[in-house]
Amino acid sequence: MFSNLTTVVKNLLIANVIFFIYSNLMPEIAYTYLPAFYPDSPHFYIWQIITYMFMHADLGHIFFNMFSLLIFGPILEQTLGSKRFLNFYLICGLGALLLHFSVDALQVFQATGTLFPYKTGHVTTGLEATYLSPILGASGSVFGILLGFAYLYPNMRLMLLFPPIPIKAKYLVGGLIVIELYLILTKSGGNIAHMAHIGGALFAYLMMKIWGIRKGY
Repeated sequence: MFSNLTTVVKNLLIANVIFFIYSNLMPEIAYTYLPAFYPDSPHFYIWQIITYMFMHADLGHIFFNMFSLLIFGPILEQTLGSKRFLNFYLICGLGALLLHFSVDALQVFQATGTLFPYKTGHVTTGLEATYLSPILGASGSVFGILLGFAYLYPNMRLMLLFPPIPIKAKYLVGGLIVIELYLILTKSGGNIAHMAHIGGALFAYLMMKIWGIRKGY
C-alpha cells in the first residue's frame, strides 16, 4: 500500500495530519478560524475555503477520509498526473463547499429575503445553525476522488471490509451517492454535510468531461 504512495497524496496526508494535530493542541483557535463558516457569518474568513478541507472533527472523521485518499488517490494521481490531480482535489473541495453554501444561501434567503442578512442589518434569529456551525473535512474532495476512480475504472473489483465481498467500483460509488441523496431527501443525515459530498462528486464528473478524459469500461 505505502510502496505505491504518490507525491501529492503523500503531501495531502501529511498536511491533514498536521492540521489534525494542531486542532487538538489549539482547538479554540483552530476550530474558530480554519473551518468554513457561511460567508455572511462574522466568523467567515476567505482562507477558510481552502483550510476547511484539512480540518476534521475527530479521529474517525480523519481516518476514513485519509484511508479513502490512500486507497484511491495514488491510482488517480498516476492516471491524471500530479499537477492535474492536485487541481482535481482542490476543485472538488471548492465545488463541495459551493454546493453546501448554495443550499445554506437558499435557506437564508427564504427566511430573510436576502442572502446576507447579518451584513445588511437584518434579523438572523432562527439561523443560528447556519451561522455558527461550520463545515470541515476532506470528504468533498474524497468523494470527488471516488467518483473519478469509478469514472476511469468502473469495472475494477474492490473488496469491501464489511461485509468482505468484492464489488465493482461503479456499483460501490453509485451506491454511496444514492445513500447520500437519500439522507439529504429524508433529512436523516445528522450534522454531516451530505450536500458537500454530492458537490465533490458532481464537480469531479464535470472536470472529467471538461478535460476530455474518456470514461473507462
